[in-house]
Amino acid sequence: MDLEIVTLAERPDLAPLLDDFDGAWPEFMSWDPMAALYYAVADELYPEYVLLALDPAEPARAVARAYSVPLSWTADELPPGGWDRIVQRASINRLVGTTPNLVSALEICVRPEARGTGLSARMVAAMRDNAARLGFAELVAPVRPSGKHTVPDEPMSEYAYRVRDDGLPVDPWLRVHVRAGGRIDSVAPRSMTIPGTLAEWRAWTGLPFDRTGPVHVPHALVPVWCDVAQDHAVYVEPNVWVRHRLAS
Repeated sequence: MDLEIVTLAERPDLAPLLDDFDGAWPEFMSWDPMAALYYAVADELYPEYVLLALDPAEPARAVARAYSVPLSWTADELPPGGWDRIVQRASINRLVGTTPNLVSALEICVRPEARGTGLSARMVAAMRDNAARLGFAELVAPVRPSGKHTVPDEPMSEYAYRVRDDGLPVDPWLRVHVRAGGRIDSVAPRSMTIPGTLAEWRAWTGLPFDRTGPVHVPHALVPVWCDVAQDHAVYVEPNVWVRHRLAS
């Protein structure tokens, strides 16, 4: 595809296109309470870290988008809190003026009709190049493996390290990251925590949520835990940390 990939800092007029990805994620994924700390301010505070892929034939919409965020993380181990912890840490760093020392990916989203064209790999490469251009030596990513929802009962600690005969990950999205130069680092067992009342989960999924216990929700990586007596359900999603060392 003949595409142009730009940052929002270069093209601030494209900010409205970021919201034109309805249906790209399962509805319940929109209700992570930590997400608003980033997405509500990303276009204003982090435009250098927001990427859009544009098709010259359709300039009125973006074919793909990518979000990342700078932060300071000095511990050797990446946080088990994954995506949520990164958003929280970046927000605190910004408020107190801490100098960031790495960049974390938060999302890459490709329109369904453009998937299977190699665009996801181009967006990962663009995110790597952008972080390096901004002076960082490392990009990390709490990756949401794209095939894990087909085996929701398999522990992520097993799934993340499954490989094909050629040594590359079985999971397609992890495979894209490894091919781009990333290295699987560890599992973030509670990367996203999404709580809700049973009424909210019914609205998000169309499922009854009428029995206490695990509920298999389409496109969820692990079962959602339902507690009828307490009138709530909680989804705790594991992700996989991937480290990308960048050229200076």
